Amino acid sequence: MSVSPLVWTITIVVILALLAFDYFFHIRKAHVPTLREAAVWSSIYVGAAVLFGVVLLVFGGSTMGGEYFAGFITEKALSVDNLFVFLVIMASFRVPREDQQKVLLFGIVFALIARSAFIFAGVALINAFSWVFYLFGLILLITAGNLLKGEDSGDEEADNFVIRLARKFLRTSEHYDGDRLFTVENGKRVLTPMLLVMVAIGGTDLLFALDSIPAIFGLTQNAYVVFTATAFSLMGLRQLFFLLDGLLDRLIYLSYGLAAILAFIGVKLVLHALHENNLPFINGGEHVQVFEITTGLSLTVIIGVLLVTVIASLFSKAGKAHAAVNNARRHAESYLDLEYTADPTERERVYRELLDEEKDILEMDKKYRDKVKDIDAIRAKVAEAHARHADFLAR
Repeated sequence: MSVSPLVWTITIVVILALLAFDYFFHIRKAHVPTLREAAVWSSIYVGAAVLFGVVLLVFGGSTMGGEYFAGFITEKALSVDNLFVFLVIMASFRVPREDQQKVLLFGIVFALIARSAFIFAGVALINAFSWVFYLFGLILLITAGNLLKGEDSGDEEADNFVIRLARKFLRTSEHYDGDRLFTVENGKRVLTPMLLVMVAIGGTDLLFALDSIPAIFGLTQNAYVVFTATAFSLMGLRQLFFLLDGLLDRLIYLSYGLAAILAFIGVKLVLHALHENNLPFINGGEHVQVFEITTGLSLTVIIGVLLVTVIASLFSKAGKAHAAVNNARRHAESYLDLEYTADPTERERVYRELLDEEKDILEMDKKYRDKVKDIDAIRAKVAEAHARHADFLAR
């Protein structure tokens, strides 16, 4: 089904309006969102995405609507996995808690722009060269293999080529000045870490697009569906970050579930490429009669794999221990970091969270908590946080 320019225009205007609303009414004034605020707005954005999908089902038909929901769920799951890396980047740059919303919104806007460019480039390539499906399928299979390696995202550093160049050739400050991108030190105008972390987030978004865009093209080649599913999966990601903060480590099997989904879509793309084949060295350039995976089957597999992955993670004793210990580490580091926040209420909340996590950890089976990587270093960090708090109370 073709989509008129008027519908495209209305859709883009609505998305831009939502982004503008997010900025002017939520993050323009720096603050730490409450759990309730994050939950309410996450629900609103997910509800808007579902409502849009229902509209597509009614006016675009079951195929278009089904493709949208399959694409939206896949992109949303990949976005949740990306939050792990965002968490590492912001921890590495020690972004003050109340300013993290602005960084995330920049990341969402940059991702939307970058992925829109990739989408229209992908459509042009698909229309011109059917063999591109082979390439997309290969990208997804390689990405799935990398996810199965089970590497700990906590080992990643928020340091890439662009950041190293910026630090080397540009005047950069080691300290934040609110949410400003530039500040003055010793009479000279310098970059703040806020600008650097935005560059790091933007560069990371480009890498994420290399697997997320082929993934959704494996489910639909309709540019409008690809664009809207991608846009709605990114909308509300900022609120979801604060809602899931502390629970992300609990999803220890998410990478395996995503690997299965990407491998499934990769196979689907290769099968579709064989069906549309015109490469002379494959079947003499003729189409290959193969089984093509339907949209309904794709949607069923994606939902099924995610449900199994999430349920298995939530009920895993190892996952519970991994999450609790790493959350204790993060809260201890946040409490010790004087630049974490200027809000004393937030710092007190962090310390209370640390106490609650320690209590939960002590009630867990010792064999699970002792298996967490760098457990001794984490214990030392927690002890240092307690000592700092004791000094504060003694003043």
